[in-house]
Amino acid sequence: MIIGIPKEIKREEFRVAVTPSGVNELTHSGHTILIEINAGAGSGFSDNEYLQADADVIDRKTLFKQAELIVKVKEPLASEYDLLSNGQALFTYLHLAANRELTETLLNKNIAAFAYETLEEDRTLPLLIPMSEVAGRMAPLMGSFFLQKFLGGTGLLPSGIEGVRPAKAVILGAGVVGINAARIASGIGMDVIVLNRGIKRLQRVDEIFMGRVRTLSLTGANIQQEIEDADIVIGAVLVPGGKTPVLIPREMLKTMKKGAVIVDVAIDQGGCAETSRPSTHDNPVYEVDGIIHYTVANMPGAYPRTSTLALTNATLPYIKMIADMGISKAADDPILRTALNTYLGKIWHPVLAAAMQMNSI
Repeated sequence: MIIGIPKEIKREEFRVAVTPSGVNELTHSGHTILIEINAGAGSGFSDNEYLQADADVIDRKTLFKQAELIVKVKEPLASEYDLLSNGQALFTYLHLAANRELTETLLNKNIAAFAYETLEEDRTLPLLIPMSEVAGRMAPLMGSFFLQKFLGGTGLLPSGIEGVRPAKAVILGAGVVGINAARIASGIGMDVIVLNRGIKRLQRVDEIFMGRVRTLSLTGANIQQEIEDADIVIGAVLVPGGKTPVLIPREMLKTMKKGAVIVDVAIDQGGCAETSRPSTHDNPVYEVDGIIHYTVANMPGAYPRTSTLALTNATLPYIKMIADMGISKAADDPILRTALNTYLGKIWHPVLAAAMQMNSI
């Protein structure tokens, strides 16, 4: 199969979909790899490294025209829609539930769109885990940075010192993002509480942190009570393939103390605060009702070397599966089928269909 790896064009997105070593594995399996000029530069991989791995380093338009399968990190942007060919396949983070325009484009172009974030195997989301780990570990650090008074924060040192209490971090969700956020927040000495709907995940938090992190059921009343005196609130809720529920409506936001920071990691799927909207690394925060919002939609892109290596480790086996099988057989594979969001002009993922209020296969 001819696999195209374009340069990411999302603002401040420095990751690349496949490393040179990953390309080497694919070419040894008989596949042709096209990589855009300078696609790996942001992650520290040169064109020469890709050439040594037997990739063809070419221009953007030629890549999109020739490739049967496009492998990316982030969803195609509007300027890339016209580059997609009818009947092409796409494998990337899509987050379509919050993006009707892209969904309709993929349907109209009969794109076989496989989404990293919905691929499920053994009741896990293996392609979401590595980037969720990065984003989760980043979240308390980003929140802590913006607690500085001159940046509009409360001015409370996250770790506290002797005789002075630490900052309080409230984490909404106990999945991969939530647990990794709790790991870093508790590690720097913050007072941490994790809220989650499922009791099994809360039990897992207790096992990991042995009482150093408090847990509560994720209810509206508990959220309301805990965020009132929170310094950092981390949105870590996930609905695979669907839109994130709004857990912090505008009226609840007004009860928070001025200078608190919301880090909405769920922004890719719409965000868990009503006031959340996507921001960028070069302009990461904005303020609503005195509350700082950090809502960067590609957080792991800030650390592209680590993120690209971790992502390729996870995605490469599935890229190879799709390429080895071909698209029609991949669409019937029980694992790859869970990643299939659109195909043959129709929605194939039921949660996405519900979010779009459309029918699914």
